[in-house]
Amino acid sequence: MEKEDTQKVKPHCLILPFPIQGHINPMLQFSKRLAHKGIKITLAATKHIFKTTQHFPNSISVETISDGFDEGIGSTSTDAYVAEFQRVGSRTLTDLLAKFRSSGRAVDCIIYDPFLPWGLGVAKEFGITGAAFLTQSCAVNIIYYHVYKGKLKMPLLEKEYLFPGLPVLEPWEFPSFIYDPEQHPGSFELVLNQIKDVEEADFVFVNSIYELEKEVTDWMSKFWQVKTIGPTIPSMYLDKKLLDDKDYGLSIFKPVDACINWLDKKPPKSVIYVSFGSMAELQNEQMEELSQALKSTNNYFIWIVRSSEQSKLPNNFVKETFEKGLIVSWCSQLEVLAHDSIGCFVTHCGWNSTLEALSLGVPMVAMPWWSDQSVNAKFVMNVWKMGIRVRPDVNNVVRKGEIVRCVKDVIEGEGGEEIRKNTRKWRDLTREAIEKGGSSDRNIEEFVNVLNPRSLNSK
Repeated sequence: MEKEDTQKVKPHCLILPFPIQGHINPMLQFSKRLAHKGIKITLAATKHIFKTTQHFPNSISVETISDGFDEGIGSTSTDAYVAEFQRVGSRTLTDLLAKFRSSGRAVDCIIYDPFLPWGLGVAKEFGITGAAFLTQSCAVNIIYYHVYKGKLKMPLLEKEYLFPGLPVLEPWEFPSFIYDPEQHPGSFELVLNQIKDVEEADFVFVNSIYELEKEVTDWMSKFWQVKTIGPTIPSMYLDKKLLDDKDYGLSIFKPVDACINWLDKKPPKSVIYVSFGSMAELQNEQMEELSQALKSTNNYFIWIVRSSEQSKLPNNFVKETFEKGLIVSWCSQLEVLAHDSIGCFVTHCGWNSTLEALSLGVPMVAMPWWSDQSVNAKFVMNVWKMGIRVRPDVNNVVRKGEIVRCVKDVIEGEGGEEIRKNTRKWRDLTREAIEKGGSSDRNIEEFVNVLNPRSLNSK
């Protein structure tokens, strides 16, 4: 009976992610950390995500809510989707919280993705803790904050800009939603609205590491309840405290298993790993240039080309590079990056991929595509000095010669040794942050300690 009573007062957090893999995975990893520290976790997944996901982590309960598009969003615009999700999602989330309360399993805190700012309003209606979880770097959040508050005027007319804790940025180095907002009208509103009520949240978690962004984090802490809790990657690649935490536990795409066996037969630091994430769509001309570059380097390579993109590959490319290359539709990126044969990572610099490379000590060739990736690439090259950013031509195409130059410089050039030295430095710092007593671990522990008394008093 005593064991049952203890279980009844276990704090209960509900996780509300924006339903794309790049936002769900970091929130899931944070949830696993909380569960390990004694917090009950429930993930509120949309019905469509629940139906299409390969599997969910065993340590996390899953309940469904509706975004109004239970069979998929199809060609719905971003702004129409966001509006419908707010209308239907807030209602179905309220119903879910009421169900938990009536069954004696009341939720103590909603950890919400600020892409869904109404999550905080629902938390306040129930009188429970509302915690924002920002999936971007602190640097990117500060840029959006300045735009939202009217402190950064658009269009960007100055040659250079300087923000607290950031390097000098030229206009083309800003997030694409700021540099060229007319190309992304729905997305522009989406990223700005996440700032809307963040200052009202009880906690603001950021998937970053304090030591990576010390100055900008300190500046943010003046007006938000900021807590860096990253890197949110599986424990077995970091501190190995969660023995069953070997992957994210959620995959919308099915990985191909051939990669590791293939890598096992390659020399150390000899393979170029190329991946642009789950959303990037390269134009045919860019696919041609990248293909020719990979052939010209004469290095081994693994290239992730999603099934929907494979028709853009040049004719006979797979056949012509059979002895040197492996092209697959998806893989376990962490396993690949952790392999000793990987010499560099040609990446779009999505924040999740950037954190994975940082945590595993892999040099990067930064080839940003859109969103926050240009800012991440700036830090990779100019702040953390663990990679090189490619330069596109006047038509915004990165040519074969530029790709080859950057890859060769990272793997075997004069600057490569300094880059590898820096990757080892940041790898060690990111791991220390999540280990017991590290900056991220302390922040998580503080949140857990705040929740526990509230849970005890509310039962």
